[in-house]
Amino acid sequence: MWKKVCLAALLVCLLWGLCGCRIIRIEEEERKSLEYTVVNQQEIPEEILSLIEEKKAGEFQMTYQSGEEMYLIKGYGRQMSGGYSIRVEELSHSSNGIFFMTHLIGPKDDSLAGEPSYPYIVVKLAYRDEPVVFE
Repeated sequence: MWKKVCLAALLVCLLWGLCGCRIIRIEEEERKSLEYTVVNQQEIPEEILSLIEEKKAGEFQMTYQSGEEMYLIKGYGRQMSGGYSIRVEELSHSSNGIFFMTHLIGPKDDSLAGEPSYPYIVVKLAYRDEPVVFE
């Protein structure tokens, strides 16, 4: 008898727990492209350069606002050679925020080996008051 009561109680708890679970589907709206400019090394503001210098040894990502402009910065840390480049895969927005996706491209020539490098990219766009998601 005692086993039947415990089994029934366990079954009731299990069913109660399953009834409380449900799948919630969050639909993300379509992302819209943003206009941006990849900033040349000579045009990067001094404040940003000093922040990059502090963080360049490891991977990093950050945003920086200056007036009506917003900068998105993504660094890939120390690489064993030079010759790396970075491609912007996506810079878009939706009601959930701004989405920034980049891709590190390795050197095409192995003759650059020996000199470590610290590849990073700085992108400038009009200021937006939305969270940034680095992908």
